[in-house]
Amino acid sequence: MADLAPLVLLPGLLCDARLWREQALALHDVADIQVADLTLDDSVAAMAARVLAAAPERFALGGLSMGGYVAFEILRQAPERVTRLALFSTSAAPDSPQRAEQRRRAMAALSVGRFLGVTQQMMPQLLPPSRLNDPLAGEVKAMAGRVGGEAFLRQQRAILGRPDSRP
Repeated sequence: MADLAPLVLLPGLLCDARLWREQALALHDVADIQVADLTLDDSVAAMAARVLAAAPERFALGGLSMGGYVAFEILRQAPERVTRLALFSTSAAPDSPQRAEQRRRAMAALSVGRFLGVTQQMMPQLLPPSRLNDPLAGEVKAMAGRVGGEAFLRQQRAILGRPDSRP
C-alpha cells in the first residue's frame, strides 16, 4: 500500500479527538490522521505552535470552529507546511462585541464554580434538530465533560485573543 497522506485535524471548543472519530475511521486507508490537543494553551498562537511541533513536515489540515481559528494561525506561522486545508463552521473574523461578552459571562460563571459543559440550551447550536435526542447528544456532552472547565477557560481566552484572519 502507498504511503498515507498526513492529515492533522483540529477540534473545536470543548471537543477532543472523539469529534473526528467517524472521519478517522472513514479515512484510515488514505490518511495518517493526527488529532491535535487544543486544551493546553490559552492563545491560538501557542496552540498553533504546539500543533506544528508535533505535526509532520508537510500535512493536510482540517479544523472545526475553534480549530479553524488555529488553522488560520498555522497558516500564518508555517504556510509552506500545509498542503491542503478544510475548514468547517468557522470564521476568519474575530468575535462581535456581543459574542465576546457572552464568552466572558461563560468564563465568569465558571470562575464561581458553575461549569456546566454543554447545556441543553446549547445543543441546538451544535446539532441538527433530528439529532438532539439521540446518542450523539450524549457523546457531545461527554466530550465537553472530558475537556473540563480549566481547558474551557484556556480555550475561551485563546478565542477572545485571536487575531482577525480576514484578508
